[in-house]
Amino acid sequence: MFELTRYDGRRRVRGSIALSVGLSALAAMVIWVYPSFEAEVDLDQLLAAYPDPILQVMGVQTMTSLGGFLSFELYTFGWVIMLGLYLAYSTAGTIADDVDRGRMDVLLSMPLSRRRLVAERFAAMAVPIVGANLLPPVVVFIGARLIDHPLAATDVLAVHLLSIPYLFACAGIGLLASVVFDRAAIAQRVALGVTFALFLSESLLTGTDAETVGSIAPMRYYDPNAVLLEGHYDLVGAGMLVAMTLAFLVASQLWFGRTDIH
Repeated sequence: MFELTRYDGRRRVRGSIALSVGLSALAAMVIWVYPSFEAEVDLDQLLAAYPDPILQVMGVQTMTSLGGFLSFELYTFGWVIMLGLYLAYSTAGTIADDVDRGRMDVLLSMPLSRRRLVAERFAAMAVPIVGANLLPPVVVFIGARLIDHPLAATDVLAVHLLSIPYLFACAGIGLLASVVFDRAAIAQRVALGVTFALFLSESLLTGTDAETVGSIAPMRYYDPNAVLLEGHYDLVGAGMLVAMTLAFLVASQLWFGRTDIH
């Protein structure tokens, strides 16, 4: 059991370590520049200079506290956008790449069902998703204390734990693209485009008459601002993301189960 998951997971360990270190370096840099940024820049005036659509898209509420600064500079940019896009792109190659390279026939000759193959390949994405959230919270918590702007350990931990179902949902978008398209390059471009389009739709439609359209976007259910500024942990939103991920997985299994492999 789970042979494919273990195999794919081991292949992703090195990249996941590099990803975690890179995100930790980004977190350290953001924390390091905050004291000078706070001292030399009128943050309220800076925010007032940004157009409202930009602030809405980026989810900026305040930068007068380290929590608000991190939410904008680190978590919205690094986790919601960059990691979400990366997981969608990376997962989009899990099935399509083997079909594209003619390796899928070999895998399907093994004694495992197509549904199990899709599920095990998807389960291996837990390695980069969890790995990306191991080192950065330690760096954020310690770094905040070193610059005398301490953050609650529970808030730092929560903002990372709640990102895990969000990232799985983004990976689910990539998985569905991976079974719908039999060329990896096309699947990856579609996954990137759809994920970014969902981010824009959720951001721009919030507060409008079409706000309900944005409810299909995973980004609606993960809000770093709520965690770091208000100490609010949206467990209902996390549950919605889990349900969304399962829906993507089941849809992918059903589609792949009926697909002819050429």
